[in-house]
Amino acid sequence: MKKYLIFIFLLAVVSGFAQKSKNDSTQLYKKRVLETTEIDLLFSYYKQNGSNAAVTGGIGTEELTDINPVIVVAIPLNDDDVLTIDANISAYTSASSSNINPFDGGDPADPYVASSGASKGGNSISGAAFYSHSSDDRNNIWTATVSVSSEFDYLSFGFGGGYTKLFNEKNTELSIKGHVYLDTWKAIYPYELRPFVPGGMGLNDPFFKQNTITGNPNYDPVNFHVIHQLGRNSYSLGFGFSQILSKRLQALLSLDLILQNGLLSTPFQRVYFTDVVGSFIQNIQLADDIERLPNSRFKVAIGLQANYYINEWLVLKGYYRYYFDDWGINSQTASLEVPVKIAEKFTIYPSYRFYLQSAADYFAPYEQHLSTETYYTSDYDLSKFSANQYGLGLTYTDIFTRFHISIFHLKSIDLNFLYYKRNTGFTSGLAAVDFKFLVE
Repeated sequence: MKKYLIFIFLLAVVSGFAQKSKNDSTQLYKKRVLETTEIDLLFSYYKQNGSNAAVTGGIGTEELTDINPVIVVAIPLNDDDVLTIDANISAYTSASSSNINPFDGGDPADPYVASSGASKGGNSISGAAFYSHSSDDRNNIWTATVSVSSEFDYLSFGFGGGYTKLFNEKNTELSIKGHVYLDTWKAIYPYELRPFVPGGMGLNDPFFKQNTITGNPNYDPVNFHVIHQLGRNSYSLGFGFSQILSKRLQALLSLDLILQNGLLSTPFQRVYFTDVVGSFIQNIQLADDIERLPNSRFKVAIGLQANYYINEWLVLKGYYRYYFDDWGINSQTASLEVPVKIAEKFTIYPSYRFYLQSAADYFAPYEQHLSTETYYTSDYDLSKFSANQYGLGLTYTDIFTRFHISIFHLKSIDLNFLYYKRNTGFTSGLAAVDFKFLVE
């Protein structure tokens, strides 16, 4: 991955020198889509906590921290074409996922305590290439993208494209975009269920011989069976309509359709039944089964955004979205951002977002499902909840890009802070910084 990032930097540097030496006569009458190579260096720190971990059946710690460096390089290939490369690495530690195997640490297993074993942390890596072509009059824009991402339990490939049409002197914009993601999962089951896969030893496994089962000593997860379909395909289609209504007001209407097929449940998330007597080793209740969900899902989201320009110092940005799917979830999102220019080079961005969601048909809390049900989950992301998010951003713009390191000229610095809280007790915080450079 380090070699990949170094290659991107070298490509940007070479492109930067090429822009300085290139003498294209078309620049006399046609403005370039992107004047010079731009590089974004982003770094974010994320932390969350809660007590409804899906890994341990709707109870237990949800503590997680994530450090995520990202590099984005936008390269003008000529007057009309731009290639953007995005690469990021996410390094996390997760108390929740550590309890996939809560017995591999030195302390007694407990859903509210992270295991100190090997599964407590990991990395995810992703990359994407985005290409855009604009017509000579800049009223037609074609785009294409490919992506790949990998984590400890899945591998994903994606591709897609889009088309945007501007008319009415660029006051009106219509767009359509589509994407396909082809994912492959690795079936990782809760540790206590692994002896019950075909060919396993069941209660004769050394794991059970070495540990005392309390509660119901005759542990028998009769609902458990292995998953054979490990692929998941996602198809999305999006439509957008943007209109400048006046000198001060712009509105955008969007429609997104998403169809998913394949493995839509997470194999290492436990479920406990109310009609089965619980079995325990140490403080961990042994899984009655894993999460089971339908192998298809259709999602629809309708959004409306409006930006109102008050003056050169103040803008209002409002957004509303209504979402529903065939799993029974309905949600509403409303947000407001108020960019305020406090000086020639500084702008602050206070924001607020409210979210309200109904529960999926297949959700029930810890020990509330019946073993006779076909589908079940205790993942609180699929529960009924409301959430508030508060944000504050600060942007510094170096108007004349005077600060530079060699050929890298600073364009802007963005700082962002977000605090998120659900009425279920789940909280999270995000701090991010973005340095944007021009290569000249």
